[in-house]
Amino acid sequence: MAKTEYRIYVVELHKKVYTEHRRFRAANPQFNGVLECLYVGMTSKTPKERLKQHKTGYRNSKGHNLSSSIVKKYGSYLRPSLYNHIDPITSRAEALKMEELLALELRRKKYAVWFN
Repeated sequence: MAKTEYRIYVVELHKKVYTEHRRFRAANPQFNGVLECLYVGMTSKTPKERLKQHKTGYRNSKGHNLSSSIVKKYGSYLRPSLYNHIDPITSRAEALKMEELLALELRRKKYAVWFN
């Protein structure tokens, strides 16, 4: 059986998320409005498939909602230039850590970023 590979991905969010979503705004005090608002995630699907799941409100077989309400409402499109340099990762724990590292790096660059 093939080992699961996880990919990190970035979705550009509409800037309305910053004014309309209090928790998003609170998580990004460094944001100055110049760069974009972003969502960073990790997936065992392709980033394109995962974005489609977010936009359609995907639920798994147990009925659990696996889509981010922020991406569903504000997600625009994928930003491959911000994640293509990251190779697929075979450990879920390492992928979660990489998701966080990328999100924090993008915040340091003055993007507004949401991640789980």
